[in-house]
Amino acid sequence: LAKDISMQIAATNPLAVSRDGLDPKVIEAETAIYRQQALNEGKPEKILDKIVAGKLDKYYAEVCLMEQPFVKDGEKTISDIINDAIAKIGENISVKRFARFRLGE
Repeated sequence: LAKDISMQIAATNPLAVSRDGLDPKVIEAETAIYRQQALNEGKPEKILDKIVAGKLDKYYAEVCLMEQPFVKDGEKTISDIINDAIAKIGENISVKRFARFRLGE
């Protein structure tokens, strides 16, 4: 499990473990971008919040480790893989933090 999660981090370069770990300024900036995109596309004001929420969910799935699709099985997220392991071995497993090192330019 640890090796699989390490490979996931190396392959996808997540910014945080979960939504709580993201910098609020990054979320605000992404929200502003998505809102402006929807306005530029002529979307009605009533549905802007739903559009922005949907785009933010996709963003979280890209940058939050626990919400990313597992590289070995795109049907499951990392959170699903960890929950499966918890059910199998009966011990609590959590990812608190990670560090990713990159060599070269």
